[in-house]
Amino acid sequence: MKTRRFAAVVSALTAVTLAAACSSGTEANSGGGDSKVLTLASVDQGSIEDVVKAFEAANPGVKVTLTTAGADQYQQQIRTQLSSGTAPDVMTVWPGNGNPGATYVLAKPGYLLDLSDQPWASQLPPAFQKVAQYDGKTYNALFGLNGIGAVYNDQALKKAGLTAPGTWTDLLTFCRAATAEGTPAFALGIQDNWVTQLVLYALAADVVFGADKDFDTKMQSGQATFAGSPWTTAMAKYQEMSKAGCFQKNPLGTSYEASQTLAATGKTLGIVQGNWIIGLLKQKNPSGTFTMKPLPGTDDPATFLMPAAAGAGYGVNAKAKNKDLALKFVSYVMSPAGMKVFNEKQGSLPTLQNAGTEVDPGLTELSTFVKDNRTVPFMDQLWPNAKVQQTMLSGLQEVFSNQATAGEVLKDMDAEYKKGE
Repeated sequence: MKTRRFAAVVSALTAVTLAAACSSGTEANSGGGDSKVLTLASVDQGSIEDVVKAFEAANPGVKVTLTTAGADQYQQQIRTQLSSGTAPDVMTVWPGNGNPGATYVLAKPGYLLDLSDQPWASQLPPAFQKVAQYDGKTYNALFGLNGIGAVYNDQALKKAGLTAPGTWTDLLTFCRAATAEGTPAFALGIQDNWVTQLVLYALAADVVFGADKDFDTKMQSGQATFAGSPWTTAMAKYQEMSKAGCFQKNPLGTSYEASQTLAATGKTLGIVQGNWIIGLLKQKNPSGTFTMKPLPGTDDPATFLMPAAAGAGYGVNAKAKNKDLALKFVSYVMSPAGMKVFNEKQGSLPTLQNAGTEVDPGLTELSTFVKDNRTVPFMDQLWPNAKVQQTMLSGLQEVFSNQATAGEVLKDMDAEYKKGE
């Protein structure tokens, strides 16, 4: 997933001062590299560039050599680079265990530097710490929080004379009414397979975890499975949304980029996506306003939850040529100054309070759900291996093309889950 992410209560925390953040508590030698040159690999295209400029401005004489790539390409490359000794000093690392570039996957073989003694590490909320750590040690600087929900084009919604639905029953009525008005409710671009999971995660938050927040724990202990659990209901509701006309025609033939255009220009009333989509929609429609709300999976709003998670953060190569400068950069990312630049450019929420980030008003409800602890993880982050998610993504595309049933996909996911790490 573009940025896969873990729920947390952003509790009252002491701000990390810039002076403290830019200091290094880890004993590390520079490794013999040029002390003024930092190598950095990132997937945060469009936002990391401003952070690099700010870091260089705050550290005269320092030069950051930056390379960026899409998530799929990056994940294929980084493990090879780490094993061959050609990886950069600092690199994008995802939280948890959901993909080949995730914390557990890279920390277990010793590829990442232990960051536990950095000032910000102990101030991460507990749920963030869980997916930033491996074997009790912190390896990932998680600076941003993201959520998944229904993002509405406010002007298109008003033009259609409709209001955002507040229950599952209302949602189906809303979809039918939108279709009758000639404007489908939501854009769905599942030609890019990572997009397939977003509607399912939004529904599962209510259907699976609204009734049992400990479902993941039960999965881990072997007391629950995907098949034969409320995941079957979440899958069925995803398909029911499709049958009710909630999406535009031919989602499988619609790319992520094309789905943005549909929602931004009012060809649909909205899109089910992560909060990062709001900035992208505004690029396509600068005069538009967009609001994120929970996608209702049941008829009981009191039990609604939203998926919310730490986005991809940054780790330090255990064999970095310039460890001192690498630590300084990661500390800057986690400082109030660095976090403000990153969050505002990326459109994410800060993982630490008092970062000074100006949150987009369209994310007010997401912020409230986070503060009220009404969130659940992005489901893949605590699955035991990356294959479970890959099976789900390809399986959902097959469900939409009538090549597989939802039940078959869930059974395949169970088979991969049981294989463990």
